Amino acid sequence: MSEVKLAAETRTEFGKGAARRIRRDDKVPGVLYGHGEAPLHLTLPGHDLLMALRTPNVLIALDIDGKNHLAIPKSVQRDPIKGFLEHVDLLLVKRGEKVNVEIYVHTEGELAPGGNLLEHVLNALPVEAEATHIPESVTVSIEGLTAGDAIHAKDITLPSGVKLAVEEDAVVLQVLAAQAEESVEAGEGAEGEEPAEA
Repeated sequence: MSEVKLAAETRTEFGKGAARRIRRDDKVPGVLYGHGEAPLHLTLPGHDLLMALRTPNVLIALDIDGKNHLAIPKSVQRDPIKGFLEHVDLLLVKRGEKVNVEIYVHTEGELAPGGNLLEHVLNALPVEAEATHIPESVTVSIEGLTAGDAIHAKDITLPSGVKLAVEEDAVVLQVLAAQAEESVEAGEGAEGEEPAEA
């Protein structure tokens, strides 16, 4: 997984006004917490943080007042309209430590012919992994699946050292029959038969 180095500063100003001033300077307010330590309020470089967060579950090596800390993002708040970062919560981790995270589920292949629909019941899969070896995603084959088929959490092959943090029988993906299209076709057939009967 990717490890990104960021220099952060501790902050003592709080509230909406302080947060606005921080963002005007292209920085982002954040909080670092974990391991039973008091939360540390930070100011992080906006552009560098934005680039880092493009990688899911990125490992961030923070330099705070000359001290190094490892963290992963736990909660990211964005402006709902403009999309810029408003605030970030970071979880303090240590090398070798196990953490619970969610990883994206990507699909490959094509469903069996018939116009069926693939439903992502879980867009992200909860797993337990070493903090410094969190996979960005898992890939699942949907090749040839038909209506009624489902892929459960236990069916997904995980990288070495990664374990499920959800029930094995939890449905991750399922194939739904294209009922709407079938009913439309049935209606068209009935209408087409009417002139022949007249």
